[in-house]
Amino acid sequence: MMREIADMGFTHVELSHGIRIILVPGILKALHEGFIKVSSTHNFCPLPAGLHQPAPNLFQPSAIDYRGHEQWLRQTKRTLDFSEKVGAKVMVLHLGSVKFFWFTPSRKINAYLKNHIYATTADPKYAEVLRKACVQLRKKMVPAWDQVLASIEEIGAYAMARGVKLGCENREKFEELPVDDDFDSLFSKLEGKAPCGYWHDTGHAQIKQGIGMLKHHEHLARYAPHLLGFHLHDVSAEGKDHQPIGSGGVDFEMISRHWRPEHLLTLELSPRVSAEDVLLSKQRVEALVAKRFG
Repeated sequence: MMREIADMGFTHVELSHGIRIILVPGILKALHEGFIKVSSTHNFCPLPAGLHQPAPNLFQPSAIDYRGHEQWLRQTKRTLDFSEKVGAKVMVLHLGSVKFFWFTPSRKINAYLKNHIYATTADPKYAEVLRKACVQLRKKMVPAWDQVLASIEEIGAYAMARGVKLGCENREKFEELPVDDDFDSLFSKLEGKAPCGYWHDTGHAQIKQGIGMLKHHEHLARYAPHLLGFHLHDVSAEGKDHQPIGSGGVDFEMISRHWRPEHLLTLELSPRVSAEDVLLSKQRVEALVAKRFG
């Protein structure tokens, strides 16, 4: 796996939440041979025992119950240990979600968009549906968000001791945390307590823009001072993400204006993307890097 990536011209990889434990010896061998390096990991990595498919939300830092929290804490520390072992600078992580007992507010958003396929965020009726859903989310989220802050603080010293920063990723689903306006709160409350930074996922932000939750360029500019890195992928007209760079609606020219030399740039493409499109995506990103930095 690592050799195939290196042979495509990549010097670094992100070890994501689909890495099974049986792959670890080969990964360590590749790192020992020195033909590739690890830039970042993604919680949980390697996968918890017994799992064979990606499960980044199996345990969540927003979990209120003791057992769920302890499982998240144990598996997150395990990923931090692995991150140190493979030399990763950043561990990307999801920050949980808000649980609704019966129906989630997003069901009305989805139903409206399904029944009004040409609706836009300028539609007053849709704007009201979205506003009410956001009010419901804000009302319900307080305990979960407080738990997220406590959970990240709890692993802060552990991450710092291993020299690994925590890349808090923006999410694409309505009920997932943080709500996009709340990264400011996250960073201010955890300053000095946990080595947190912002990890920008281009596809997730594009999806949120599509439903009127944010404006991609404004959101990215707002959190640019906290940036650690990017998941780079495109979004099709049908709303499918993890597509090749340049094949969808993401404005990568705008994205590239926020890149800095210290940032990590990771192509996060669907396993169904062809090798040719992976290489084309790589070339397009490299062209933007050259334009940005010379």
